[in-house]
Amino acid sequence: MNTLAISQTLFYLIEQQPDSSKAVTYLRQQADAFHSAPQVSVFYRVFTALPRFVGKQPIEVPADMAFALERARPGFTVAGWTLDRLARVWWLLQLPADDEARYVRTITELFKSGELNELVALYSALPVLAFPEAWRFQATEGIRNNIADVQSAIMLQNPYPADYFDEPAWNQLVLKAFFTDKDVTQIIGLDDRKNARLAQTLADYVAERRAAGRSLPPHIERLL
Repeated sequence: MNTLAISQTLFYLIEQQPDSSKAVTYLRQQADAFHSAPQVSVFYRVFTALPRFVGKQPIEVPADMAFALERARPGFTVAGWTLDRLARVWWLLQLPADDEARYVRTITELFKSGELNELVALYSALPVLAFPEAWRFQATEGIRNNIADVQSAIMLQNPYPADYFDEPAWNQLVLKAFFTDKDVTQIIGLDDRKNARLAQTLADYVAERRAAGRSLPPHIERLL
């Protein structure tokens, strides 16, 4: 994964958004200051404050930008995001990754204290964060979260689970998606990661629903 290429592409995408000149100026100023003196307190402050300076409008993603992101990190997409979500993911990529323990500790604190939109951005960023294996536990916590937007950020259009979850965690994700009426067609790797344990569990689930006279979730048959 080319983190620099992803960071540059995300920033270029921010620049392309309508009326983004103030946001671009703010982000450049904050990045220059942080790179000159990378203080964790500044990193946290900017991450939290970003929506006030960049706005929350839906972004437009030209085809060439979508292709560039897919090429830099297969499966990674920002389609359907807002500008503050995009800016926050870009800002996370500004954190130096020269010390794994410090890097993981810094971002973990954001997960612990984040409000809804911050958590959505953090889980959306998992595919492009450094030290990807370090985020497995945090990602599984996202599946257990009962906030729909947070669940969607990790379950849908996110390549991280397919790439790094073990079989039990993957099966839990798919089951939770069915239980919470998510559009499972947006789960990356849904067909590639079929397995016998998941098929059996879903078969039992289907039998229970049929016995109760209830309809089946859409697309469940493709995993049986």
